[in-house]
Amino acid sequence: MDVNFNPDKQHTLAKAITISGTGLHTGVLVDMKLNPAHPGFGIQFQRTDLPGASAIKADCDFVTDTSRGTTLQIGEAKVSTIEHLLAALTGMGVDNVLIELNGPEIPIMDGSSQPFIAHIEEAGVIEQEAAKAWYSIEENIYYFDEEKRVEMTALPSTNYRITTLIDFNSPVLGTQHAGLKNMHDFKTEIAPCRTFCFLHELEMLLDNNLIKGGDINNAIVIVDKVIGDAELKRLQKVFKRDKIEVKSEGYLNNLELRFPNEPARHKLLDIVGDLTLVGYPLKANIIANRPGHSSNVAFAKKIKQYIRKNKHLKDVPVYDAAQPAVFGLDYIEKTLPHRFPFLLVDKIIELTDTRIIGIKNVTFNEWFFQGHFPNNPVMPGVLQIEALAQTGGILCINAMPEGKYDTYFLKIDNCKFKQKVVPGDTMVLKMELNGPIRRGICDMKGTVYVAGKVATEANLVAQLVKVD
Repeated sequence: MDVNFNPDKQHTLAKAITISGTGLHTGVLVDMKLNPAHPGFGIQFQRTDLPGASAIKADCDFVTDTSRGTTLQIGEAKVSTIEHLLAALTGMGVDNVLIELNGPEIPIMDGSSQPFIAHIEEAGVIEQEAAKAWYSIEENIYYFDEEKRVEMTALPSTNYRITTLIDFNSPVLGTQHAGLKNMHDFKTEIAPCRTFCFLHELEMLLDNNLIKGGDINNAIVIVDKVIGDAELKRLQKVFKRDKIEVKSEGYLNNLELRFPNEPARHKLLDIVGDLTLVGYPLKANIIANRPGHSSNVAFAKKIKQYIRKNKHLKDVPVYDAAQPAVFGLDYIEKTLPHRFPFLLVDKIIELTDTRIIGIKNVTFNEWFFQGHFPNNPVMPGVLQIEALAQTGGILCINAMPEGKYDTYFLKIDNCKFKQKVVPGDTMVLKMELNGPIRRGICDMKGTVYVAGKVATEANLVAQLVKVD
């Protein structure tokens, strides 16, 4: 992030990035392509080697395994060891990207986020028109795992900051802590820090043939026991080294530490990556004691649950006509098939990967007022729902990979009309995804606001169909 980076705007890559490498646990050589994506798309993974597989959103609801890294899965499509790449994207302020890969695991590279950041910097990060909707924690959120002695807390804060403490009861590591006060510092202070493991964990993984892509250069190995010549020779053979020895500090001689507290900093890196799965940009002070992937993901789910439960309390959209639109009529007509007189959205003022806010200015000259209560003009409720549906169509289409789509609504539930909409009113149209889009099916909550009050609300389900 440079000094001109605007954190209140969405960003994507200036051009596509191609990265190849081996997965740490699978040993599979993977070709990966990071593609720019439009505003509101978010971060999504697409397995190109599995025809017809659904794209997988970077969302804690799709986490299926945290035993040796964080894994997302929908159906047969699985993507493992995502945390270092997600941390790099978050650290560089990239909100919208489609990650295509032809294998099951993100390349491990050197065990840190630094190689990914180098590629991102080479491609460039560009600002998009859409505003970035931050979520500020209003009260403390706690997570505690008594068995693992993990404590994690999210405190109210004006920005996103993280402090982590590790204590493995190891004479080599001791007690370490690391902090990140501003995401601008992620690139230099956190991204270079590599993953680490204890020698006894390494031996277990080797015995079970689990780190097929492991290399002595992509992890810090901590020696927490006395090892003999036979074990050293075995490690030499596994990692194809002429000589392996234990340094006096208690580390294998495979690499030099980049920071004295590099293990603690890497744990912080993992938190940045795993908490990206909350799905909402956060402003909170995160304090984590003895974190790991399973606790990070559990904490992400707890934060997401809190946000979804409480955001409606302060979530009445405010429309400032003086502010430029995210998308005007030209973009809307490129996205939707509707035209006058049946196009019922004038502009889009906010767009994220889970919600959209549109505007419809209601005038006395609307065609439907000629026959609908002509002496007492009231906008038909069914057209208010249609305006929501069109707004939701833009949200869903922007959440899909590049292409042309039509939106067909399948169901409307819990529809309520709470006040009239009349000429002179400005309808603020809010649509929010109730859950991730699965196989083109979108479940959304829609609300029409007039003068800050709810006029209409409904749940709508739609299907996206790609147009050839």
